[in-house]
Amino acid sequence: MRLTLNSLLSLCACLLLFACHSPERSPFEISPAESMDPTRLQEPFPSISLPEGIDLESPIWKGIDLSPKPPVVPVSANEQKKSFVLKPGFSIEPVLSEPQIREPAAIQFDGNGRMYVLELRTYMQDLDATGELLPTSRISRWEDLDNDGVYETGTVFLDSLVFPRYVVPFGPNSILSMESNEDHVYRFTDTDGDGKADKKEVFASGLGRSGNVEHQTSFLTWALDNWMYSTYNNKRIRWTPTGVIQENSGNPWGQWGVTQDNYGTIFFQDGAGGVPQGFQFPIVYGNFSIKGALKEGFRIPYSLVKLADFQPGMQEAKPDGSLANVTGAAGNDVFRGDRLPKDLVGDYIYGEPVGRIVRRVVTEKVEGLSYLQNKYISEESEFIQSTDPLFRPVDMATAPDGTLYIVDMYRGIIQEGEWTQNGSYLRTKIQQYQMDDVIGNGRIWRLSYEGMSRNTEKPRMYEETSKELIRHLEHPNGWWRDMAQQTLILNQDKSVIPDLVALASSSKNELARIHALWTLEGLDGLSSDLVKKFVADSNPKIKMQGLRAAETLYKYGEKSLAALFTSAALDANPEIAIQALLSAYVLNLDKIDLLIKEVLQKNPSFGIQTVGTQLLDKLEEAKKAAENKFEKEEMALFVKGKSIFDSYCSTCHGPKGLGSPAGEGRLIAPPFSGSPRILGHPEYATKVMLHGLKGAIENKEYEGVMISMKTNTDEYIASVLSYIRNDFGNTGSFIKPSFVAKIRTETESRKEAYSFEELVGEIPKALTFQDNWKVTASSTALQGVGSSKDPGYAFSFKGWKTETPQVPGMWFMVQLPSPQAISEIQFDAGKNGFSGSYTVSLSTDGKNWTQVAQGIGQLGVNSASWEVTDKFKFLKIESESKGEHPWAMKNLTLYAR
Repeated sequence: MRLTLNSLLSLCACLLLFACHSPERSPFEISPAESMDPTRLQEPFPSISLPEGIDLESPIWKGIDLSPKPPVVPVSANEQKKSFVLKPGFSIEPVLSEPQIREPAAIQFDGNGRMYVLELRTYMQDLDATGELLPTSRISRWEDLDNDGVYETGTVFLDSLVFPRYVVPFGPNSILSMESNEDHVYRFTDTDGDGKADKKEVFASGLGRSGNVEHQTSFLTWALDNWMYSTYNNKRIRWTPTGVIQENSGNPWGQWGVTQDNYGTIFFQDGAGGVPQGFQFPIVYGNFSIKGALKEGFRIPYSLVKLADFQPGMQEAKPDGSLANVTGAAGNDVFRGDRLPKDLVGDYIYGEPVGRIVRRVVTEKVEGLSYLQNKYISEESEFIQSTDPLFRPVDMATAPDGTLYIVDMYRGIIQEGEWTQNGSYLRTKIQQYQMDDVIGNGRIWRLSYEGMSRNTEKPRMYEETSKELIRHLEHPNGWWRDMAQQTLILNQDKSVIPDLVALASSSKNELARIHALWTLEGLDGLSSDLVKKFVADSNPKIKMQGLRAAETLYKYGEKSLAALFTSAALDANPEIAIQALLSAYVLNLDKIDLLIKEVLQKNPSFGIQTVGTQLLDKLEEAKKAAENKFEKEEMALFVKGKSIFDSYCSTCHGPKGLGSPAGEGRLIAPPFSGSPRILGHPEYATKVMLHGLKGAIENKEYEGVMISMKTNTDEYIASVLSYIRNDFGNTGSFIKPSFVAKIRTETESRKEAYSFEELVGEIPKALTFQDNWKVTASSTALQGVGSSKDPGYAFSFKGWKTETPQVPGMWFMVQLPSPQAISEIQFDAGKNGFSGSYTVSLSTDGKNWTQVAQGIGQLGVNSASWEVTDKFKFLKIESESKGEHPWAMKNLTLYAR
């Protein structure tokens, strides 16, 4: 137990409170107003001294009140309810709270209505973020079995996590999640029905990001278009029956929160910026700058908490000590439920936990552009306010019951350790009110409205038939429509395609038609006739969805649909014209620049002029970027490979690398986008090109057969492989002709095509880093607040480095739990590279070493391989050179045969 001065003062405060109130009242059941009353406690409190060297005249410190203050004390959820200031008719109730959950950061509901809670149990447990990356966070799952509105029954679905980034329900008893400083998304499944995940599978790679935990990927979200979007990633991913694919997208600029409206426009919540992002158009079309999109006054919060405890300091404080400018935001939801007033549907809701408010945003559409404003700016108010300084709204969600749920971390500190360091203004204010002692809480609230009871029907989508699921596509609650669409697509039951076509064609429910359209797209049941019917519809919303869905068919080869986009681009309705231009742009239609210029000439509307001009700029930027993306040798391979692919390979693998349809949901050949085989060890794809591949691939049958291409030159094969490893959303290393020549020589006696099982049996396999690997180093630097000196980070996206600049004799060693036939290492040395030469040695006992490779370090990705002679438990990399920078490695991978 930590017995600091702050702890003792908090304890004294609680004991005094207990003495001053009636016996039946808990010491924590005081009102928020009482908790901040300086006359409430008779004991003196210590004053706070400014850190040395501080300029008292700076805007951050000028006017700061450092007089003694009583500690901020947590209260029960029932008492906290009294602190909320709600709009007339609204009420709020807790549905789950501590001690059942701790530090909740996000929630998601699965197809049976069970609520998954992301619990970040290591988040800011003290001012220095001690233990922030310890494996003690979890994902719990909760149910309301007696249907009284309270989630009383729970289980720890997934435990011992390192600051997980999100939770995504993904079919019965299955979720997707990713830990901090990692690059892989995993699928976790409970296979035996005990409520705990016991199966872990790699779902997708390449979505990670390292660094401050507030600045990493979050909120992977399945959207209307069947793609999944997350913060920070300028790519999107998609599950298909043949694997997970990925495509490039715009930069979301979001930090903590991804949600969508009824028409598939994605809203990303910027954290430190405090405002929504990416809301103009679906992010796949890129980023657009719209002047005045956030209306005047949008950044002004109306907070009832007046402690001036925010990172920017007094320069962002109103005269009363409340927040003057949004400085942090978290969690978001476009409300799409049916048990709150109809005028709330479609409004954007998000939390500003520094200001202790929940904001409601209304959107105004003008000439195809969106303009956002605080719904209550004229009243100088917010949707939800609280006088309790511990109210920390970090996520919002439209619930299955039709209401809005709000996740409240209910804690003292809401800023990460980088902003609470010694000498900072924020640390001083936190200590003044002893808020660093308030941890381990958390509440989830339901917002209701008088006269509108919650929907008590329990979802049971995982037990329903496909025909039963289809009826939910007409549900007035967007959560039901989204989950039914996702479940239908994951089930891949194509027998309902005729029913979906009928619903999409003739339903009087606009949103049901749209969901039916995209469900067909996800089942590979979309036809050009249906798309054309949508584009010909008089309803602009239906017409725009038809244009978006037509993109999929165009990608798979139906080039005749280009006429839909060029015709719609000349529509008088700016929203339709803009959508057509965006679709044409992302598909890179032939002479797209001329089409944009024609539209600009004929349509003077501000929306068209703004978007069209920026699209032309993007085309020019893309042209310049393509010229500078790769080194000269790499660009030559890429250009030649693209030419070969477009003229030959695209027939089977599809013009966008998604695989060409062969009917009945099958493909002629496997997709390349996001393929772990294509992005894995280059030996796999090289051997396939040289000798061909026959039979099923990972138990999936394809119509086509990959024939041997060995009559082509090494450069030809290297070009094609380098291209497909670096297009279609892929980012991989280039394959040099010399590598192809090496593999050709080693396999020159082969006379027939490989089977998949035979081929993968001889390809070097990446060994997955496990907790029982022992990793040591001669030197390891502390990386960031709350980190530990763990050289094992070399295997993660976060990385490892030495404390001092590189010198000869520095070493890095791995001890495996059992001997392996290690054949290769690969690591990313980052922007400072690896100075000079290094050696790789192997050992069976950690004492007697055999040098197997020597390499010359370079910027970025490094690799070294050798012939396998035996199995070894120990691997050591040793520096032979001196450098100006520390030796650094990340994404270290060991390969074994």
